[in-house]
Amino acid sequence: MHIVYFYQYFSTPNGSWGTRVYEFAKRWIAQGHKVTVVTSIYDKSDLTSKGISTRENFDGVEVIILNLTISNKQPILKRIWTFFAYAILSSYYALRLKADVVISSSGPITAGIPGLIAHSLKRKKMVFEVRDLWPEGAIEMGLLNNKRAQNIAFWLAKKCYNSARAVVSLSPGMKDYIEKNYRKDEIYSVPNASDIALFSKDTYDFQLPDWAINKRIYLYTGNIGKVNNSYMIIKAAAQLQHHANAIFVFIGEGQQKAELKQYIVDNNINNVKFLDLMPKSQLVGWVQRAYYMLVPLEAKPILDTSSPNKLFDALAAGTPVIQTTMGWIKEFLDEFESGFTVDAANPSSLVELVNKINDDTETQKRMGLNAKKVALERFDREILSNQMLEVLTKVHQNK
Repeated sequence: MHIVYFYQYFSTPNGSWGTRVYEFAKRWIAQGHKVTVVTSIYDKSDLTSKGISTRENFDGVEVIILNLTISNKQPILKRIWTFFAYAILSSYYALRLKADVVISSSGPITAGIPGLIAHSLKRKKMVFEVRDLWPEGAIEMGLLNNKRAQNIAFWLAKKCYNSARAVVSLSPGMKDYIEKNYRKDEIYSVPNASDIALFSKDTYDFQLPDWAINKRIYLYTGNIGKVNNSYMIIKAAAQLQHHANAIFVFIGEGQQKAELKQYIVDNNINNVKFLDLMPKSQLVGWVQRAYYMLVPLEAKPILDTSSPNKLFDALAAGTPVIQTTMGWIKEFLDEFESGFTVDAANPSSLVELVNKINDDTETQKRMGLNAKKVALERFDREILSNQMLEVLTKVHQNK
């Protein structure tokens, strides 16, 4: 089976971004399939390109890299332009590449366009993968306010859902939303996976900087911005400076990083540190040594369906989680006793929790063991890549 994957944010483990497509594709190839990924250049990935596009091969995965750079730091109009440019250029490959099944991975919703073209003009079987609910998420976050643009985006979303032979969502919450609002059949939930091999590896040679030694590290990794509720952590940290052994560490980049760094200077906050983006291979030591992993998002209902990579990294490392959503992640952490949920709109709720748990190492260790156990049982890449492959095989074989 030849699988063509339209995904705008592809990265290998040498980048600083999720590697779901790379890891799944590598395993499918080992089982005798062929995978071609059509992508662009995300600034957190390790990709480069020359001319209009470049072809690379990563461990057997053929990757066509369109010379389009996308970043969360870009103004919204520049990002929208990049979304449409990717959709147009990748549509050329939708017409040219031979494929048994094509996967369009959204968001943005424009990633569905090459899949629709392959389906409509070349009669290819299409699978629609939902990483984020578009355009609902963009509208709720205030990023898509034009009514006409919203109507076009909803029309495109419905077209993708209706044209796909199967829909794969990255969380149970997304699956429930899709069933309620778009379609009832052939919907599957295949969440992000825990990279157990990477985050369980021996890191005895990893050295924390002097300022982090013997500290309880509350760690945040990834995009530093409004959607990620970064100010909540800073404001809570300001009220927690009486804990001499507690420190809040940000690793990543984003729209708000510079202003947050200035905020801690202006307000004399001394228990927050910022580090630059780093490859996942270097991130492992930090996640393993974190006391808790922080997974905050804004208090928006649409974000309750999210499936953040950092959650699964923490589980793989056996690090318990503190998060803010009120959907499936809260239910999951409660069920498996592997973390806590606080109020996204109230930094004081994080303050109260840290005051309670900062010296409760027994609870932290117990939750960490629970996290590692559930990562092995439910989120191992071998299990989830096979689940996804079963969907693709069913679509391929179904006349």
